Amino acid sequence: MSFEPKILGFLCNWCSYAGADLAGVSRIQYPPNIRVIRVMCSGRVDPNFIFEAFKTGIDGVIITGCHLADCHYLEGNYEAVTKFDMVKYLLSKINFEKRVRLEWVSASEGNRFAEVITDFTNQIKELGQSQFGRKNQDKELLQKLEALEMAAGSYRIRALVGRERKIIEQENVYGEKFSKQRFSEIFEEALDNEYLRHRILLSLEKSPKSVKSLAIELDANSKEILSHILVLKTRSQIVMENIINNQPIYVNIMER
Repeated sequence: MSFEPKILGFLCNWCSYAGADLAGVSRIQYPPNIRVIRVMCSGRVDPNFIFEAFKTGIDGVIITGCHLADCHYLEGNYEAVTKFDMVKYLLSKINFEKRVRLEWVSASEGNRFAEVITDFTNQIKELGQSQFGRKNQDKELLQKLEALEMAAGSYRIRALVGRERKIIEQENVYGEKFSKQRFSEIFEEALDNEYLRHRILLSLEKSPKSVKSLAIELDANSKEILSHILVLKTRSQIVMENIINNQPIYVNIMER
């Protein structure tokens, strides 16, 4: 039997949802695989919505909104771009980056909406069913996805997303102004750090561990793990439980 993907679409109320409606009343054909959630703005799509969709077995997620500089809320779709780039970067860590897409569709572009959905559906068909939609889920992969979701929702990352344009376009209190490239470098480094820190937290939820044990489990450098342990201790998210064979043992004290 041919594989029919389950696709979730987030459509902005003012443009792309109207474009989808136009495609419908004009009887323009496109695959019926998509299930639509209407949002007031593409910038309203929280990254956690996407991670939760994949956890439930969705094969692909597409976000459509107003064209840039034509947003009903002025800058909402610019924020959508920042969030999408972040999500795509994080999903690349589990080879899921091709399962998400961001497109601009105006209210008058019924044909374009149909073309975009058709192309994305074919792309997901080629990729095949999501690992999270199968009966025997990969527990390690699921834990990585949970760490990605937690990283995207952390205060540090949300602050960077909300302040990107201000950081790039205005000088800070020290008279510094960051280029788009420099901001991207800082942002990706922050994403990498938060991802690994949340993998550590999830591992310590299961059982207390030493730095060495965490490094082996997470395939990371012990020095790198220790630096993140110190940050997590400063945040009061973990504590040292005891010492075994001269090795400090850490435990997660945060409640989710």
